[in-house]
Amino acid sequence: MSKLRPEVTVESLNRMGEEYLPGYLGVEITALAQGTLASRMSVKKLHVAPNEFLHAASVVALADTACGYAAIAHLPEGAQTFTTIELKSNFLGTVRGGGIACTATAQHLGRTTQVWDAVVTDEASGRKIALFRCTQMVLWPKA
Repeated sequence: MSKLRPEVTVESLNRMGEEYLPGYLGVEITALAQGTLASRMSVKKLHVAPNEFLHAASVVALADTACGYAAIAHLPEGAQTFTTIELKSNFLGTVRGGGIACTATAQHLGRTTQVWDAVVTDEASGRKIALFRCTQMVLWPKA
């Protein structure tokens, strides 16, 4: 089982995403521990679809970022990086303002793959709005 890399911190993950999609969307990593990562995002107009509901892609971006950053923090010794090879989401509700939170939890931390589950909630009420699962392929340096 992969262990949390001590050099990966909440601060380093937040810095890493500043100029990329997570930074643009306002994704914030709030906690990191063995087998888990927590994040949040304030809901702004850019996260909403023209029907005035939270855009599904915004929810997926938060969940996928949480799982991806968690994968980075748990890469096996010597691994170079990872890539997502499968993801699935179920939407249970929406929010129209405030913020959403996400907790990613490791289900499998292997040498070649990792599987992460994430739950996205309404930050104010704690009500679940989405369930997410992804599989990450661990990438190793070429010989």
